[in-house]
Amino acid sequence: MPPSFDSVIFDLDGTLWDSSVAITEAFQAAKNSVDYIHDDVTLAQVQAVTGQPYEVVYDRLFPNLPADKFDEYRALCARHELLAAQQHGGQLYPGLEATLGYLRSRGYRLFIVSNCQLGYVEAFFQNSQLERYFEGHQCFGTKKLPKSENIREVVTQYGLRAPVYVGDTSGDLAAAQAAGVPFIFATYGFGRLSEAEAPQRISQLADLQQLL
Repeated sequence: MPPSFDSVIFDLDGTLWDSSVAITEAFQAAKNSVDYIHDDVTLAQVQAVTGQPYEVVYDRLFPNLPADKFDEYRALCARHELLAAQQHGGQLYPGLEATLGYLRSRGYRLFIVSNCQLGYVEAFFQNSQLERYFEGHQCFGTKKLPKSENIREVVTQYGLRAPVYVGDTSGDLAAAQAAGVPFIFATYGFGRLSEAEAPQRISQLADLQQLL
C-alpha cells in the first residue's frame, strides 16, 4: 500500500452501518404479501447475503421463486427494503462520525460505493445525518454496473489519484482489486477473509485513524 492516500471509498452495509434487522423485516413483509413464497426469511440468511449483488441475494434467499414471478417479486422486495431503510434505517457502527470527522480534518475525500438499490444511500444519509462528510456516492441501482465499475467511475469522476476502498466481504476485496484500488478489510462486518487475503484490516472504524 502507498504511504498516503487522497481519498477513502467506503462500502455501506457491514462497513458503515448494519441494517439487517430492518431489511429482514422488509423481506418477510414482502413474503407475507404473496402466495407463492412459503419459507420465512431469517436474520441469519439476510446477513449471509448482505452486500452481495442483487442477483445473488434473490437466488440465495428465494431459491424456489417461480421464474415468471422473479421480476415482480424482486420489485416488491425492493420497495419494502427501501421503505424499511428510510423509516427504520440501521445501526451505525461505533465511532463512525468521529472517524469521518478525523479523516476529513486530515484532508481525505470521502465516498460511498455500494451494491444497493437507488435511494438506499440517500436513506443512510437521511437516518445518519452524515451526508456532509461525503463528497459523492455510487451504487448498483444507478446503472446496474458491478461494484468494480462503480469504484472506477468514482475514481475517474472525482479525479482521485490515490484512493483506498474499505469493505467487509470477499466481494468488496474482489471489486477493489478489479478496480486497481488498495483494500482495507473491516473485520467487524459480515464477511470473513484471512490475513493473507487482506493484510490491511481494521477491527473498528476508529482504527482508520491509526492506519491512515
